[in-house]
Parts: sequence; C-alpha cells; structure tokens
Amino acid sequence: MLRFILLVLLFLTQMVFGQRSTDEAAVKETIDEFFTGFHQQDSIQIKATVFNPVMQTIGKSKEGLTLVRTETFSNFLKSIVSIPEDKVYQEKLLGYEIKIDGDMAHAWTPYEFWLNDKFSHCGVNSFQLVRKDDDWKIIYIVDTRRREGCQ
Repeated sequence: MLRFILLVLLFLTQMVFGQRSTDEAAVKETIDEFFTGFHQQDSIQIKATVFNPVMQTIGKSKEGLTLVRTETFSNFLKSIVSIPEDKVYQEKLLGYEIKIDGDMAHAWTPYEFWLNDKFSHCGVNSFQLVRKDDDWKIIYIVDTRRREGCQ
C-alpha cells in the first residue's frame, strides 16, 4: 500500500512539474513572438501576442526625478512600424525569470537595447500575462531604462 501511495505521489509531482515547464515555455514563446514582431516591425504579429495591454516605462528626468510614462498600445504600434529602414534596432533579452500561478504569469527579462549597432540603454522588462483560450497573452508591460549600471 505504501508503494502504491508513493507511486501516485511521484506521478502527480511529475504531472505538476511537466505542466509548469510547458507553461513556462509557452510564456517565453509569447514574449519571443512579441519581440520577433517588434524587430520585424510587424504590428499584426505583435497584436497576436497581447490582450488589451497596458504599457509603461520607468525612467529619470533630467533633474533625476523618477518618472512613470504610460503609452497607449496604438501609439506604441505606430512608433514601431514608422521606424525608418535606415535605423537598425535590437532589444537583446539577457534572460527570463518566469513565475506562474494558475492563469497568471509574470516574466522578468533584463535587456540591452542597441541602435545602429551601438549600445543605447539597458533595463528590465516586466511582463504580466494571462492564459486566455489556452494561449498566453501579454496584458501589461513595464520597463526600466538607464544608461549606467548596465552589465
């Protein structure tokens, strides 16, 4: 009987771990698809990864005061698709820390931003996602931006 109980517990543990790994991979895939669309200036691909997103940036004013700027998603898309072809930009994600609870996920992704092959700034993206119709969708993005203290 003890062996049976241990076997059931082992099986349940593997099921939970397997689901978590699958969800973490799906969350990462959603973020990767967002950035593929971002780098290709593909608003349709970006839209496919989100659900009514809120977008904010935390930075500093010239006086050193902390600022929180909110951008509408439509303005974000317009700014991305209107980047001239002679501007080459890349946001390099340096890692993923993903936490999941039920249908909510959080991803913390440090990054470096490069413009025309020159370092521009660094920071962290914080993504909130929701599982909607068996897909993970981004509902909130907040990032930090700084030029100092980068890795």
